[in-house]
Amino acid sequence: MKKQQQKKVAGIGELLWDVFPRGKQMGGAPCNFAFHALQAGFEAHVISAVGEDPDGEEILELMNQLGLDQAFVQSKAEFPTGTVTVELTGEGIPEYIIHENVAWDHIGWTSELETLAGEVDAVCFGSLAQRTQVSRDSIRLFLEATRPECLRVYDINLRQSFYTRETLLQSLKLANVLKLNEDELPVLAAFLEFEGSEQEILSRLLSDFQLKLIAYTMGGQGSWLVTTDESSHCEVPSVKIADTVGAGDSFTATLLAGTLRGLPLKSIHKTATEVAAFVCSQHGATPTLPEHLLADLKPSTH
Repeated sequence: MKKQQQKKVAGIGELLWDVFPRGKQMGGAPCNFAFHALQAGFEAHVISAVGEDPDGEEILELMNQLGLDQAFVQSKAEFPTGTVTVELTGEGIPEYIIHENVAWDHIGWTSELETLAGEVDAVCFGSLAQRTQVSRDSIRLFLEATRPECLRVYDINLRQSFYTRETLLQSLKLANVLKLNEDELPVLAAFLEFEGSEQEILSRLLSDFQLKLIAYTMGGQGSWLVTTDESSHCEVPSVKIADTVGAGDSFTATLLAGTLRGLPLKSIHKTATEVAAFVCSQHGATPTLPEHLLADLKPSTH
């Protein structure tokens, strides 16, 4: 049997150091997403920018150690590498102070990015990296250059005040998959003037924006995956939480991996939930996943 060609995915947006009380860890949803997609057997690319400074050099070195491609991480001499000050609440929930005018605020549009956009099978993007015109334009151009069948995942990721109604609307129009949590749904519903129960709002989002899938996570209350003709609810496994940083990104990556492999919705949901729970049980956003969690996601070798 002919070997299945490896599918290509990309995460586009912020790349930074999360600075915790106990030290710093590489972060940024696009990088976390790409790392977990790589673990699931995909060719994964990070599209972002770092400064020409020690923080930037350290990020590139760490990406190298993780096996992450750096070809689309731009170097910006005039801006520092991004940092986020993270404080954890008693429950391990992160609170962020995201510093502005950093390298990833200035992701430039290039012919190489245009080529990559035409090749990817899935791309994940959020709101945060669209806080500046430069990166916002590059993200939109990338999304517009993808093929119609490409999964364009809008992981809404609302942070501080770094979003506008216009950004949310434009992103929803460019996406065909939406991921959001229980804090973000009411904000989005208010912006769109959608009323009703959570399920009614999710149904309306699906129909109004022609979405293929919505992933709605509710912390300890589990999560929903909703399509036009199917829905799945999954409870959260009981784990001892180290921190929740990157758990949502691992959920998104697993969700996409299963979808691109054509697995049943409930099977995808179960694995994504287990992966996110494992990441919560570890410190940092990029732990190596146990092989049994990856078994269902990887393509058949025969």
